[in-house]
Amino acid sequence: MPKQTFFNLPYEKQHHLLAAAQNEFSRVPLHKAVISNIIKSAQISRGSFYQYFEDLDDLFFYLLAEHVKKNQEQFIGQLKENEGDLVETFIRVFHHMLKDFQDENHRVFFRNAFLNMNHKVSNAFTNHNSLENLVNQRPTFIEIVDIEKLNIQDKNEVLPIMKIIQAVTFQNLIHSFAMQLSTEEAVANYTLEMNMIKNGLYKKS
Repeated sequence: MPKQTFFNLPYEKQHHLLAAAQNEFSRVPLHKAVISNIIKSAQISRGSFYQYFEDLDDLFFYLLAEHVKKNQEQFIGQLKENEGDLVETFIRVFHHMLKDFQDENHRVFFRNAFLNMNHKVSNAFTNHNSLENLVNQRPTFIEIVDIEKLNIQDKNEVLPIMKIIQAVTFQNLIHSFAMQLSTEEAVANYTLEMNMIKNGLYKKS
């Protein structure tokens, strides 16, 4: 996490620094990134950088966490629009993420992250603590999910379901980058797998 001095910065300066970081992590993967490019673009000194972040890893994983947080907020909005349909919501969010990747800088940032995966990066994407907070600490989340559609005994089984679907989503994103699939191909593959899950998960009409 950033140091408090980073959060004390005006929003514009925070945004400028994070944009410089995303440019660098889009240029090369984390293990090849250099601080000098970031501080030059952000127009700050090296000393200032270390007042805000411990190191490059600290900055990278904060940036990644912010993207994950944004996707969670988007998920909540889509879940409401889809009247609590969990599988349909995941499919729509997956499609929306792929559309976001059409922006070159955004796409290359995630391609570098996915294709240079290690245990720490994987945990950042599939943060089960974050998922548990989403399910358990948001008083409205369980109320939004249409439990009646699901073949489960009670609402406590929603979290394991979310973990399973999240794993499928994560692997499909990696596959789409590794195989350089078009948006249409990636969505078709994902939808096929999600419908298979749906057939086993949803109650029969």
